[in-house]
Amino acid sequence: MKSPTEPVSSRSARPAADLGATYPSVTVDGAGRVLSCSDEAGVLLEGVRTGALLADVAPSWLAEAHAGIAGAPTDVGAGPSAAVRGRIGESTVDAFPSRAADGGVSWRLVDDRELRNVRAELARERVRSQILREVSSELLASLNVNRCMEATARMAAAHLADAAVVVGVRSGRMYPVTRCVTGGPVEQEKVELDPESMPGLAEALAGFPPVPSRWIDPGLVPDWVVPEQFTAGRAQIGSIVVVPLPGHGLPAGAIVLLRQSREAVFSEAEEAFVRLFAVRAGVALSSARVYAEQVHITDVLMRELLPPALESVHGIDYSGRYRAASATDRIGGDFYDVYPADSDDAETFVVLGDVCGKGLEAAVLTGKIRNTIEALLPFAADHLKLLTLLNNALLSSRHSRFVTLALASVRREGSRVRLRVSSAGHPAPLILRADGRVEEVDTRGVLIGVLPTDRVTITTAAVDLAPGETCLLYSDGVTEARGGPLGDVMFGEQRLHNTLSECAGLPAEAVTERLQMVATQWVGDGPHDDTAVLAITAPPTSHHVAVDGHTRGRFAS
Repeated sequence: MKSPTEPVSSRSARPAADLGATYPSVTVDGAGRVLSCSDEAGVLLEGVRTGALLADVAPSWLAEAHAGIAGAPTDVGAGPSAAVRGRIGESTVDAFPSRAADGGVSWRLVDDRELRNVRAELARERVRSQILREVSSELLASLNVNRCMEATARMAAAHLADAAVVVGVRSGRMYPVTRCVTGGPVEQEKVELDPESMPGLAEALAGFPPVPSRWIDPGLVPDWVVPEQFTAGRAQIGSIVVVPLPGHGLPAGAIVLLRQSREAVFSEAEEAFVRLFAVRAGVALSSARVYAEQVHITDVLMRELLPPALESVHGIDYSGRYRAASATDRIGGDFYDVYPADSDDAETFVVLGDVCGKGLEAAVLTGKIRNTIEALLPFAADHLKLLTLLNNALLSSRHSRFVTLALASVRREGSRVRLRVSSAGHPAPLILRADGRVEEVDTRGVLIGVLPTDRVTITTAAVDLAPGETCLLYSDGVTEARGGPLGDVMFGEQRLHNTLSECAGLPAEAVTERLQMVATQWVGDGPHDDTAVLAITAPPTSHHVAVDGHTRGRFAS
């Protein structure tokens, strides 16, 4: 028990009364004889009793410190003396002296076990904080629900228990379940289950506070909860915790933690830490689920706004190409649609339009206009009637934007294709003849959505396409695209005519592909508006075949 005296800084000194009555205390007179001692002191200092000499029952460092203080002149007005530190058994003890007027000294003995406990708890708290930081960093790095559930189960099994099971939000009759054992692989599947079969699960999925783990009987755990790699049977489960995963307004699921029978039950501190873990996991899962729902909604809406895929209708070839103003956008203010006729001798209705503006707001109005035109298809045979009704619809809406349109009613008559073409404030469609000549259709009209109904006027032109000839509908985003060496020259109508002329005899798909490629190269990386082109090509009366595997010959069909 011998140990050298270890003085403590004067900043550590404090009155013995401040230490509280629960600490061991010994009062010793000036001669070194014990006058009184507390029960706690009797536990710490074996053999201490009233009347005993301090030197006989205490370590030398304490007896020497007492002798030094008791032998010093008494100064009643002085503050408390500095504490001393030394070993008593396996403990390090701080001894705080307090002098009395009669020369005696009261010693308060403070064991460092409490300090060690505090330091140990602080170390555990640092570990927990680090775990929570890792959890937040990994979980919030992904907005994929399955990956979030996988990360939650894996990290819970690594830091909280021997196995973790994450039960997600139900979809129909199925629940997504993710299981993981410590150091093992992650299992994911959809299970048709009854939450009532697992104690505490139904409450956790509803967002209620978790029940204490000691209330859950491991023998009642259903088979679907226990991972295959965990144990040979439910009898090996020692303790269980079921905790809700809080989400944004609604629960994001629940997590079930399993410990093997050799492990101690979850303490209150551990259960509290599990709840902190669950909060972070729930926020990440909820964010991922909200993101997934938004992506699904966006995809559904996007499918209705994207230009349709075009193909041959009643022997007539159709092809369309669209390019949004921004590389990050898929939709904008330009659009086209083809509404096939019910029979070969009826007219297929074609429309290409350009809504004022670009981006998402223009795309929303584009969708409404397309829906309105589809609803007005019974009037498609009369272009003026359809445009008048569309003009009324736009004037009565809360939008102040307008739209320009090119319309075509297409019907095949033998080997030729007959079109009725109208333009409402839109660039006039172009006709590509078999010999490469490009003609502009003689049609004009006012834009839609600005003028009163009685001011809506158009002229409709009749056009015939010989086999292999094409009618091109396009938006002004093509001709007004600026590019060239300095990026300040418009593509222009003449360049469009020249490019189209080079496509004589090509199928509709090749025509639109060539036009879009040339226009895109002209713009380069510079800014541009939405662009749309739509080609209507009469079926050729001849086709190409291979001759000797190399030469392509042209024969009548």
